[in-house]
Amino acid sequence: MKIVFVGTGEAFDEHLPNTSVWIGANGEQGKKSLLLDCGFSAPFSFWRLAPDPLDLDLLWVSHFHGDHFFGTPDLLLRFCEDGRTKPLTVLGQKGVLEKIFQAMDLAYPGFRQKMAFSVDFIKVSPKKNISVLGLGFGFAETEHSQTNLAVRVDDNAASVFYSGDGRPTNASLALATGCDLVIHEAFKLEPDTPGHGTVRGALDFARKAGAKTLALVHVQREVRRTRRDEISRLVQEAQDVKAVLPEPGDALEIGTS
Repeated sequence: MKIVFVGTGEAFDEHLPNTSVWIGANGEQGKKSLLLDCGFSAPFSFWRLAPDPLDLDLLWVSHFHGDHFFGTPDLLLRFCEDGRTKPLTVLGQKGVLEKIFQAMDLAYPGFRQKMAFSVDFIKVSPKKNISVLGLGFGFAETEHSQTNLAVRVDDNAASVFYSGDGRPTNASLALATGCDLVIHEAFKLEPDTPGHGTVRGALDFARKAGAKTLALVHVQREVRRTRRDEISRLVQEAQDVKAVLPEPGDALEIGTS
């Protein structure tokens, strides 16, 4: 499984695109291309960094804050302009179809009806595992200001957990247990932040989950700028888990020897 960090920033970071992750997976139906979240500043980075943007098979939407799904209209319209005909699958919680179509109609009225490809929506819920495109998916709610679902993706060789936004819960920890890679938002360094994760909390989460690697994303812009040395020190000292603070364009290979 290949992971490319399309964006690693929070909502209002002027230097980093919104957190968004591209996955190249190999499941029961062969190679598939996934994008986890697509906020308002993510599409530009996606088109620059994804190995084959037009080949995207599936979009995951963790929740309906703008920095996690407002880029979807740009994504879809660019697909139209580039001549896409391949169907796109979209996974998300209740309301995902209505939210995305509403955003599309507000951003580009009339264009949705002209799309030459279908968008197939699949509504998901916590604690109910599903198989889509030959890949396994599981979901769990985190603690956030609006309902957010963490997701776990399993292919033939590896597993990745992506938190979306939110402070960890017992359910999200159970979902992440045994994953090769945990991608977790870490909005603050400390203290504990209602509705969000922290650097220390994400490190503890990854340890408890038995993850091989932890990627810290969605760090608050001033924290990342002024306390980066502290974060780096914590990452380096985490001997029981390999932790990284990725930049856009960084890539990982998991599930390979």
